[in-house]
Amino acid sequence: MTVFRLAPTVTKAFPDTLVALVTAAGLRGHEPWPATAAAMDELEQRLADGSWQPADETDPRIEAWHTAYRSFGTNPRRVRPSVDALGRRFAKKGTLPRINPAVDSYNAVSVRHGLPAGAFDLDHVTGDVDIRPADGSELFTPLGEPGTVENPRPGEIVYADARIVLTRHWNHRDAHQTCVTAGSTRVAFLLETLHAARDGHLLKTAAVELRDLLAPHTERTGIHYLSSAEPEATA
Repeated sequence: MTVFRLAPTVTKAFPDTLVALVTAAGLRGHEPWPATAAAMDELEQRLADGSWQPADETDPRIEAWHTAYRSFGTNPRRVRPSVDALGRRFAKKGTLPRINPAVDSYNAVSVRHGLPAGAFDLDHVTGDVDIRPADGSELFTPLGEPGTVENPRPGEIVYADARIVLTRHWNHRDAHQTCVTAGSTRVAFLLETLHAARDGHLLKTAAVELRDLLAPHTERTGIHYLSSAEPEATA
């Protein structure tokens, strides 16, 4: 079991934070996921026919993350929140990246709802996971760059386990070691908002949508929430 925690310093600085933790055990990533493929095709068609656009930095959902990034010293136009970067890429290219079914599922849900999303292969996580400010001594290897090691700046919000940083700049980029592959079987997916009072219903809708995409291809799923009132949940 892996415990996820929102640190008191994070809940004090961002008191309306709500994080959905969607868990999947017994995931089968090598079989076809037709509902995920259909969800991605639908978004691409809606973008192409002009009936929908991904949220950009003028949208309150994205703007809130830009403000948060600046508060801990990150320039959000150089290092963008994941949903902002994904939406910009989608708007430019007209297609969503196809990585593997589990990653494609959370990308589709993320861009549809304008909410940052990520995931960790729990079989490669050491100990519990904290959402907390970095102290500057932690190590981070960016996804796709196994030979690179970085030190997050002190005060930068990160996801960290007992060994390494799992995500830099709160939700900008995940670590190489815990990335979700087609062979991952035990995965924690995260969806986030900084404004639960405004977007909590949207976040919960997105969490259910993600769970429904995962459920036909896993033995067990669950949804838990982290907030100032309940800062811990177990995956």
